[in-house]
Order: sequence, then structure tokens, then C-alpha cells
Amino acid sequence: MTTHRTPSKAEIESYLKEKNNWGRWGKDDQVGAVNLITPQKRAQAAALVRTGRAVSLSREFPKTPAPNNPTPAQHFMRVQERPNNSGAAMDYYGIFYHGFAATHLDALCHVWDQNGLYNGRNPKDVLTFDGAKANDVSAWSNGIVTRGVLLDVPRHRKTPFVTDDRPVHGWELEEIAKAQGVTIGPGDALVVYSGREAWWATNPNWANPSRPGLHASCLQFIRDHDVSVLVWDLMDAAPNEYGLAWSVHGAIFAYGVALVDNALLQPLAEACAQERRYEFMLTVAPLRVVGGTGSPVNPIALF
Repeated sequence: MTTHRTPSKAEIESYLKEKNNWGRWGKDDQVGAVNLITPQKRAQAAALVRTGRAVSLSREFPKTPAPNNPTPAQHFMRVQERPNNSGAAMDYYGIFYHGFAATHLDALCHVWDQNGLYNGRNPKDVLTFDGAKANDVSAWSNGIVTRGVLLDVPRHRKTPFVTDDRPVHGWELEEIAKAQGVTIGPGDALVVYSGREAWWATNPNWANPSRPGLHASCLQFIRDHDVSVLVWDLMDAAPNEYGLAWSVHGAIFAYGVALVDNALLQPLAEACAQERRYEFMLTVAPLRVVGGTGSPVNPIALF
């Protein structure tokens, strides 16, 4: 039986600093690891569409207050009457999407550590009340289209969901990929299903910062495989034993990886099992908000 060693704090910090992608695509780059999604990569992803089955990875617009949704989204309707018994319905949307309720894409200006934002930018020079001057979500305004690969942790463990006492480690991602017969390559979207729906059913009043999810050791897996996008449902395991403000979320500023938080992955896991394959074409289209720290999104997997 293989014995795995949890990396030290110094090793985790080296994944974030010495092994980062700063300067890899030039000192002025704002696209990050999405640079790895070339036209050839998009064509490869499109070739995976065989049956045309589409699966949304988005949760519903989070209007209902809940312990994990302290700032619910707003949706107001206006109905306007027109002549001859005709009319029109119009509405307003408002959302504070970062957090644990809305499915959203994190831009490269969203988080940083003591070394700075992605590519070494100083957050004080970049972030303003009117938006970010660099590393904002508009860098991905053409959308993100690539090969997605789902790693189904509950199915591999034969348990309903990931638990607090057993976070997902990088070596387990390697084991799951091997067991499913898939490989993760440059420019891919890594989709990690941890069983959030089943976990939430047993923790309906969750509001504690402690939660299950991915361990910081997953950073090495993400970097070594040149992942461009990370899509996940339970996100970073917290708290982390290293005292880091950002563990796996550090892939944003260290590697320039696009993160899709709070994805709805149970339907995708079910579809993968039914289709008997764990790769598909994935599209993520953010709103074109110049200066935005991210965007609500509705990612679509196509089989």
C-alpha cells in the first residue's frame, strides 16, 4: 500500500511562489493559464461532442436568504401594459456573487497574497472603487472553451461526499484520474466533484468557516498538469493547517488559473456515469464587465 506524505508549509509556499507562472506569457500578460487554451485545444474539445447532450453546471440564481447566502441576489419584475391587450415584462438583477451561493468565475484580480496579484502586480496599483485596472474578467471576454475532465471523488471513495476529516489531496486526484482512465493535459478544465448536494443535505444550517474540500496539496497537481480552469463544488478545505489565507484558491494568483466556484456538479457526475466517459467540451462565458473581479456564469458541458 502506497504511503503518502502531506507536504510541509515550506513546500506549499514554494508551489505558490517559486513554481508560479509569473512572466511565463510575458510581464504584461493578463490572461493567465487560459493562454494554454489554443485554437487547437478548442478544436480538440469540440471533437468530443458526439451525442449533443448538454448539462448545466450552474446553481439557480440565489435569491433565497440562507446561512451560506447572507447577501441574497435581487430580482425585481416590472410589467408594462401596451395597447390592444399587449404588454412587456422586464426585470432587474443584482448580485454579490462571491461567496458560497452563486456559481461564478473568479478573475485574476480577485485574490492575492503577500507577493501580489497574478504576474506580480501590486493590488494597491490595480484595485479601485470603479474596478480593477488589470487582471479583470474582461481578459476572458471571448469566453473559455476547452476540454473538461470530471474527477468524481465520492464515486471513487464509495461515500456520499467528502468529509472535514478527509480532504481531497493531490495524490488522490492522480489516483482517480488513473482509475477513470483519463489524463489531465495543458489547457484542460479540471472539474472536481466532492458531493456538495449530499453534504449540504446533512449540513443544512452550515455557516461555519470550517468545511470539507480540496487540500492545498492539490496545488502541485494543478501546476504540474498545466490546468487552465478549475471547476469545483466544495472548494478549499478550511481551515488549512498552514495558516494560509488562500490555499487552493492561490492557483488564481500563482498560476493564473480561472476558478469556477460553487458549480452544480451532481448532474454532470450522473451524466458522465451514464455516458461512460469523463471528458467533454466545456464552455464558460463571463459577462463583459470591464474591471470586474469575476462574473456569474452558467457553464455548459457538451457530450
